[in-house]
Amino acid sequence: MSFWDLKNLKLEAFRPGIFSKAEIGDRLIMAYMEIEAHQEDAGHEHPFDQCGIVVQGQIEMFIGDENKILAENETYFAPAGIKHGWKTSDKPAKILDVSIKQT
Repeated sequence: MSFWDLKNLKLEAFRPGIFSKAEIGDRLIMAYMEIEAHQEDAGHEHPFDQCGIVVQGQIEMFIGDENKILAENETYFAPAGIKHGWKTSDKPAKILDVSIKQT
């Protein structure tokens, strides 16, 4: 079991423009991500639910036909099999994301 202090968490490069730390358990993955400005995931889907919260900044997300700009302390839930994606504006975003581990 791990405890995180987000102010002092050491992050690693995940993809260009995204730095993260993930805790992978038997059934869940918890990931903290810092996403630089002007980054985008045009959309993807997967066979598991995914949810999270914006810790700092804002991020525009779409889930299926819904689109929303999320600010600090706002959450998202992407059901399994529904296309979803996001993009950051001219400012970075920090999010905490939780999903079911694929087996």
